[in-house]
Amino acid sequence: MGMRQEMGEVEVGGLPREGTVLCVTEDPLLLDECARVAAVAGVALRTAQTLGEAIQGTDDGALLLLGVDVGDVSGRNRPDTVLVGRENDRGRLWQRAADLGVEHVAELPEASGWLVEFLGRRLSQANDGLVVGVIGGCGGAGASTTAVLLAMVANARGDSVLLVDGDRLGGGLELCLSEERASGLTWPDLAAASGRIHPPQLEAALPRANGVPYVSWPALAGSATPVGQEAVARVLEAGRSAFGSVMIDVGRSREGIKDFGWASDRLLVVVPGRLRAAVAAAQLLHEIPPVPTGIVVRGRLGEGVDAERLAEAVGGPLAAHVPELRALGTAAEEGRLPELARHRALRRAATSILEGLVTSPPDASPSRASRSSRAWWSSRSSRASEAGLAVARHARVEATR
Repeated sequence: MGMRQEMGEVEVGGLPREGTVLCVTEDPLLLDECARVAAVAGVALRTAQTLGEAIQGTDDGALLLLGVDVGDVSGRNRPDTVLVGRENDRGRLWQRAADLGVEHVAELPEASGWLVEFLGRRLSQANDGLVVGVIGGCGGAGASTTAVLLAMVANARGDSVLLVDGDRLGGGLELCLSEERASGLTWPDLAAASGRIHPPQLEAALPRANGVPYVSWPALAGSATPVGQEAVARVLEAGRSAFGSVMIDVGRSREGIKDFGWASDRLLVVVPGRLRAAVAAAQLLHEIPPVPTGIVVRGRLGEGVDAERLAEAVGGPLAAHVPELRALGTAAEEGRLPELARHRALRRAATSILEGLVTSPPDASPSRASRSSRAWWSSRSSRASEAGLAVARHARVEATR
């Protein structure tokens, strides 16, 4: 028997009215999926078949699950909207998200786990830190370097930030943070703990690099044992509560994307300034969670290519171009990477990215958002990616003339 009910409110978990999520769809199977998600998340679900009916007497900032089948939707972008659809809606789901400027997309039931976490997070006033995942668009793209620089610059700006090593097989992020190993808890220590992690205790128990607390796998020979999703969730929950932002070096592995990418509110895909790297990153975009994503272009650009075109080739808006700096590689090897956060060009690029992370472009379409250095993120669409790859092919031809 389906969980769908006729118009009205399904109270789950005894939550007050302000914990209600709106769901608008005429598709009974999609409504069943949304009801299951709401039940697991422990939220009340208010259902309707039209958007106008759903928002009557409701706070404009209420969370909205909008079915891809709903047609009476204005171009105005509600900040807390998730466009939902079923597997057979995949093609129009991404195009509709791009047309409406919707930030979040969930294809159900595949994205049910992410949607449960998203609803719980948005309706919990205790967890309000922003989690940002940094992913390498190809091998050697510089995700670790970018995550460290962003954390260091955020700290220098006076922001409260936690740096997290999400790349289990990356050799230990702590190696590029300090020449000597700092005392404090690592992933194996935190995984061995049971129950909820108290946020202030987490903050006090972590090692620090240039004042930035971090969680890393130990840089030791031997097997780096997986810590499990439950441990990751406990640490990130405490991190959200204790810090204004959590910067994660997700790496590129499926494990890292599953454990850390799907826990992120924003994603940054780091791409070297080469066309082949853009093609690899464009393929990766189909594997990562449907959250607002920006492209960070690193290093020297290939002939006939500029940073914005390269980001278009990947299929997302340009967050920033991080310039070439020869000292980066040596600094990372010698544990001096935090020192380079003081470099003017790197600091300027990192600041642009950080400002874009928290800036929401009012009534902005994805293409318009990509032209703003302060509001770079947008929803992704498969067509945007295809158009970007056409730009890349054009740039390749121009470079050979």
